[in-house]
Amino acid sequence: MLTTAGVALAEPAVVSGPAADPECYVPWDAETQFFQFPAKTGPFRVALANGYIANTWRIQMIQTAKAYAAQPDVAAKLKEFKVVSTGEDVAAQIAAINNFIDSGYDAIVVNAQNPQAFAPVIKRAKDAGVVLVAFDNILDTKDAINVNVDQKGLGVLWANWLDKHLPEGGKILEVRGVAGTSVDTDRHNGIHETLGATGKKWDIVEVVGKWDDGTAQKATADAIAVHQKFDGITAQGGDTGVVQAMLDAGHPMVPFGGETENGFRKFCAAKSAEGLVCSSAGTGPAQVAVAIKTAIDALEGKVVPQSVKLPLAIVEDPDFKDGVNYYSDQSDNFFVGNAFPTCGINFTAQEIMGQSEANQ
Repeated sequence: MLTTAGVALAEPAVVSGPAADPECYVPWDAETQFFQFPAKTGPFRVALANGYIANTWRIQMIQTAKAYAAQPDVAAKLKEFKVVSTGEDVAAQIAAINNFIDSGYDAIVVNAQNPQAFAPVIKRAKDAGVVLVAFDNILDTKDAINVNVDQKGLGVLWANWLDKHLPEGGKILEVRGVAGTSVDTDRHNGIHETLGATGKKWDIVEVVGKWDDGTAQKATADAIAVHQKFDGITAQGGDTGVVQAMLDAGHPMVPFGGETENGFRKFCAAKSAEGLVCSSAGTGPAQVAVAIKTAIDALEGKVVPQSVKLPLAIVEDPDFKDGVNYYSDQSDNFFVGNAFPTCGINFTAQEIMGQSEANQ
């Protein structure tokens, strides 16, 4: 175990792997470094600095974070757990992180609104000895820990699904997420690069859905009104709203590469015979719990990768099964597969729904 003697408080040591919890902390690739921070004595003050909040995924993410922090073995390690969501204002999110640094928090977990804008606050956290862990929309740096799925690979998966089901190419509706975020950019690039490499003729119409059912439904309805018909669809979120817009407009069901919302999977199961053949893939909001676990382990001096790669939850037609990978008797508005068993992270619906999305 490292001690703080002779070591700058802010600097983790770069050590050889494996990680302290190798089943959970899978390094991103063979070049990923392993960090070991000087061990601190808990309990710890940990903050979650979220940006965008106005969709189901982000709300469920905040609820999941609070549920995880409330679990007895986690709560015992936390002196304080603070949550702030600042919306789409990048400067406000950075200001919130700076405030947490100035207030002496031990670790800050962040879903970054714009990864390129965070260089100064990353340096401040490092200089102050604050463990900074980014997840989902990660940070463009090796001076913080990143926890994520392969977002570009998710775009590749959806594009391959469309390519498989559209042998002649065709017109595709791409429903994007929140502009400027790394998730939106990476998924978009994966879709376009993969379709572009097929040699087929693709006409891709882009609209912004902000990963939100209502916004995506309106954007899809408007696109159908203008373009009349699409041969395939891919959406980063808000997928239930996208299908509802198709139904409202009398649009034929077509191949669809989308996220993991329960409502979307209900549609995929019910409308498969009508042509809605789906690839439903993504990562549940529980990745925030992995980020919090990583922050605590780093504070305790355990070895963690600088970049952690989480598994995708994938179900594809015809494998949608009620009660297994979607739930017909439950709300449309939650993301299925919200667990990471390799990290010992699982939640009941009651744990999550008992929490609010409010700042605390």
